[in-house]
Amino acid sequence: MVGGSVLARRGAAQDGPETLQAVDTHAHVFRRDWPLADTRRYAPGYDATPEDYLAVLDAHGIAQAVLVQPSFYGDDNRGLLDALARAPQRLRGIAVVRPDGPPETLKAFAAQGIVGIRLNLIGVADPDFAAPSWQRLLRSVADLGWQVEVQAEARRWPSLLPPLLDSGVRVVADHFGKPDPALGIDDPGFRHLLSAGRTGRVWAKLSGSYRNGPGETGERIARAALPLLKDGLGLERLVWGSDWPHTQFEGVASYDRVRAQLDGWLPDPAERRIVLQETPRALFGLPAGRVPT
Repeated sequence: MVGGSVLARRGAAQDGPETLQAVDTHAHVFRRDWPLADTRRYAPGYDATPEDYLAVLDAHGIAQAVLVQPSFYGDDNRGLLDALARAPQRLRGIAVVRPDGPPETLKAFAAQGIVGIRLNLIGVADPDFAAPSWQRLLRSVADLGWQVEVQAEARRWPSLLPPLLDSGVRVVADHFGKPDPALGIDDPGFRHLLSAGRTGRVWAKLSGSYRNGPGETGERIARAALPLLKDGLGLERLVWGSDWPHTQFEGVASYDRVRAQLDGWLPDPAERRIVLQETPRALFGLPAGRVPT
């Protein structure tokens, strides 16, 4: 079991000005006593509480963060909202909602720090974005200035991106856009994602490289993808996320390691400052400057 003291353990993280201003744009919190969704692929056997995560941020000098609703809670966002209420100046959230939910819910969520919705499409079919319920939801998301964060295999981007972009929303691709491990950066779907950079409304998260292939495969793909993402989307459309607490990959990932990876991917401190500070604050509506802990 992963205990809170282990989750918050400090290692070799940097403590320079760039880290003290940094934003972690992808993390999850959960408790085993929170109600699980009826349909789910996985549920962890340990707690990763809001208090644990805030301790991790403090231990690594990370100023602010974005919490993403775990798929195993479905559209029950109560745990996420409770976490945001604990540090409203420091945290923002990405919720999961039903397309037929009332628009008033989104407005209430916005007042509580939610800045977007998540579509975790691993193992499920593409949504019918042409359906009236989806059209209404996407219009509301666009009106709020929110984003739609998508986790899906790269081969699906050619079918997912056009209707999302046509709706006027901003799209954020999880985990480098998830190219096929066997194809890497030659995955046609990943190339489609790059081509959508010309719209100025597509972002990518530099996170969870271990989710894109076993062993060193994910790291190799990440290093090869970085220059293409910089060229196709631009640094102003890239953000970093720890993917804490690295569910199902706890044995191969740690906060120190994933933070250090970014230094290898982007050795230029000026580029890291854009990815760690400027871009995420603009995208997620976070206040500038270091937030007291």
